[in-house]
Amino acid sequence: MLHNSLSKKLLTSVLSVYFLLTFVVTCGQIFAEYLNTKNYIRDELQTLQKTFSGSLTRAIWELNTDQSITIAEGLIAIPMVEGIIVRDDSGEVISQLGRSLDIRELYSQQLVQDASIIEDTPSGLFGYTFPLIFEFSGRATQVGDVTLFSSRDVVVSRIIVSIYLLVGNAMIKTAFLILLFLLAFRKHLTHPLNQLTEQIESLELDDLEGTRINLDSNEKNELNVMAQSFNNMINKVVEYRNKLEHTQKELLKSNEKLDQQNLQLEQEVARKTSNLSQAMMDLQQQKYELEKQKLNLTEEIELRRHTEQELLTKQSEMQRYVDELNLAQERLLGSEKMAALGGLVAGITHDINTPVGIGVTATSFLQERLDAIEHAYKEKTLSPKALEEFIKDAKQSTELLTSNLARASELVASFKQIAVDQASEAVRTINFKEYLGEVIRSLHPKIKKTQHQVDVNCPDNLVLNLPAGAISQIFTNLIMNSLIHGFEGVEKGTITIDVSENDGLVDINYRDNGRGVDAEQLDKLFDPFFTTKRDQGGSGLGTHITFNLVKQTLGGEIEVSSEPGQGLQYRITIPKDLPKPMQMFN
Repeated sequence: MLHNSLSKKLLTSVLSVYFLLTFVVTCGQIFAEYLNTKNYIRDELQTLQKTFSGSLTRAIWELNTDQSITIAEGLIAIPMVEGIIVRDDSGEVISQLGRSLDIRELYSQQLVQDASIIEDTPSGLFGYTFPLIFEFSGRATQVGDVTLFSSRDVVVSRIIVSIYLLVGNAMIKTAFLILLFLLAFRKHLTHPLNQLTEQIESLELDDLEGTRINLDSNEKNELNVMAQSFNNMINKVVEYRNKLEHTQKELLKSNEKLDQQNLQLEQEVARKTSNLSQAMMDLQQQKYELEKQKLNLTEEIELRRHTEQELLTKQSEMQRYVDELNLAQERLLGSEKMAALGGLVAGITHDINTPVGIGVTATSFLQERLDAIEHAYKEKTLSPKALEEFIKDAKQSTELLTSNLARASELVASFKQIAVDQASEAVRTINFKEYLGEVIRSLHPKIKKTQHQVDVNCPDNLVLNLPAGAISQIFTNLIMNSLIHGFEGVEKGTITIDVSENDGLVDINYRDNGRGVDAEQLDKLFDPFFTTKRDQGGSGLGTHITFNLVKQTLGGEIEVSSEPGQGLQYRITIPKDLPKPMQMFN
């Protein structure tokens, strides 16, 4: 009985290949259906941007949090939306519903500037993020962003019917093909092979002439050819058996001669084997010595490579230390400048908030009055008196908006120019009196908290060509020193700045009527890190930076004089136009 039928193996191989091919094709179709459905869902998420972004943007712009949450709840009710995150212009989450990812890990606190797609994550979520842009008076302002999430479960729920159809179709075709193959194999292969096998098993070696194979089928196929070949083989076997009997007799005679020759060969092989073994032992000894030398050389090379690497590492570290030491002082001075700029930002922000807040209030009031007049118009209850009151309120609101926005614009323009100049050393042309006024306005948040005043006496047409940032930094440091140190314990102090021009040079006489300093402190005034407010956070770099800016950046001279109780006076002389070499250096 056959345990490993050839027809079964062939059928199994063919069906296995078909099963594998059908499985791969079906999986490919399912995957393609998944990708198409997933891309369709992404397109629908992008379509939602056009549908809901306008209303959601206006709700956030108007600070209507309840309406924003309501819109978010409406979006989460859409079957394909698994989750939603809405953030305002500061990056804070207004609404987070459904399944979602950690928005801080995706974008930290920064708002997205352009629409972007969130790819698949281990949790199965994917999504689409787009900014919320509000356009007002021809200007576009980003008020927040929205992130919509969907998941693999949504995609699978949409294609589950298609998956069932594909799998069912594959199973039906597979079952039909199995039946067809079984019938064909049984008729054309299994039955003829069984018949051929039975006749071969009945073969008798003593009666080879009577063991010819005859098949029922007359088709000229491989089995009939094999049966004919078997019959031809039987005929040749009978012929060869007769020859074999004759050859055996001759072989017996040859074996006797072969035994004698084998004995001689064994003796020769034993002798040569002995010589070869000695040669192998010599080669093995040489190989051992070569490997030992190779190991020693490898260890020495590795030691040298390690030593070289350590030397290169030390050299790199020493070079880095040198570079850090060279940049230390420059970074320290730069940090002091940035600290001053930070204080300027904090102060100007408070001043800008007041007119901007008034403008927002006026805008909200005008919007409410406009909605009321629109409602009255639609309801046909609009009266001339109500229209007159609306026009009166609209004029008052626009006047209030115009004046406060103009004030904010003036503050921003002044702050912008001073901030840019302090962060840059670019050479530009300035009107000295106007620019000095901008510097003093930038310090208004500090001065307005006191009763001190700053008087400036300067020609109106004095124009200078030099790094404006240096001028801003110098007077910022001088005025802040007077406010913090000079006017300590003084309720109403006066700072006087006299400016005059003489033969291409600008003389600046800065003085205050504060406490002044003694002779010992005056000698150390320009030294780095010297301060009388160390315990209150003073860095001692303000006058040192001022000295360097006057001497190195502007190529001028600075002198200081003071007595206790008599205030402090600086005499500064700078060229009207910065020399060419220093302009190239800056």
